[in-house]
Amino acid sequence: MNTKNKQTVVIKIGTTSLIKEGKLMEPIVVSLAQKIKNLQDSHNFVIVTSGAVSLGAHELGYKSRPTSMKKLQVASSVGQIKLINEYQRIFTEYNLKIAQVLITKNLIDDREQFINTTQALNELLTQNIIPVINENDIVATEELKFGDNDRLSAIVSIIVNASKLLIITNKKGLYDFNPDKNSNAKVIDFIQYDSSQLTDLISISGHGEGQGGFSTKIMAAQMAGFSGIPTQIISWSEDNVSKAISGEQVGTLILESENKIRLKKLWIAYGMRPSAKVTIDEGAYLALKNDASLLFSGVIDIDEKFNINDGIEIIHKENIVAKGLAKTDSDDTTENSVLIHKDDLIIL
Repeated sequence: MNTKNKQTVVIKIGTTSLIKEGKLMEPIVVSLAQKIKNLQDSHNFVIVTSGAVSLGAHELGYKSRPTSMKKLQVASSVGQIKLINEYQRIFTEYNLKIAQVLITKNLIDDREQFINTTQALNELLTQNIIPVINENDIVATEELKFGDNDRLSAIVSIIVNASKLLIITNKKGLYDFNPDKNSNAKVIDFIQYDSSQLTDLISISGHGEGQGGFSTKIMAAQMAGFSGIPTQIISWSEDNVSKAISGEQVGTLILESENKIRLKKLWIAYGMRPSAKVTIDEGAYLALKNDASLLFSGVIDIDEKFNINDGIEIIHKENIVAKGLAKTDSDDTTENSVLIHKDDLIIL
């Protein structure tokens, strides 16, 4: 079976779609396995799954989701075993091979580890193995956490060059108003990833689940869309997943950018940890918008010293407008120095 000609779909399934009263809803996982089996000849699949903390908290007798980092780590480590064992048991019944992949943000921050993660995930897909991914909460600190599996699913979509990110939730899609507060709220069928309407929805989309809620789903869709990947947000049903994968309109389809961006630049945008911030003038900003490199002559202020290949955030009028990799040390710059070459710079 030639996996190179397959499209790759990343499926993110949220806690409330998967867990009820602290227990896994087995029919959901069975149905998911059936759909993947039916579509496996034409598609690769990656699953980003929530639910470990809820399963672990129930197993440990916690009455609510823990808030302290230590209890979250304990609940996650207990629940993660239960969760992956259920996936493996059910998927094996359909002759599907899975692999557990636990990711922390520092794997994405570091360029070499980002490349290694990319190669590992793509090799699993080449061997027709379905990665089942979650954040590795047991070793993550607040500083190193993604914070929610929505944005993790967007990063994974970028890594595997997905044809679509499919987010399964407990709502029918994105609404024009918060449906929990407005009975007249309607599902939005289509919306552009960079539209002001989508950005405005973040403030009214607190309805949701688990750690994130719908605001993080919107941010994930914006990340994926910027990277040339469409996102479809749907509710769980027997037909919705198959319909979404086949291109039918269900839920909300968030349309992507037409421009494909190289993986290195996507890492700079979403993975790289900045070492310094530089503030630029209007002329430098306009030059960057016209695909120029950043010259030191356009820099107004540098907040920290940096070395060659360090990550830099570029500030204009108090907003982060671009990111890049330093071409020189901050102490070695002259007025005409290229601070960041255009090949190592991305406009946000």
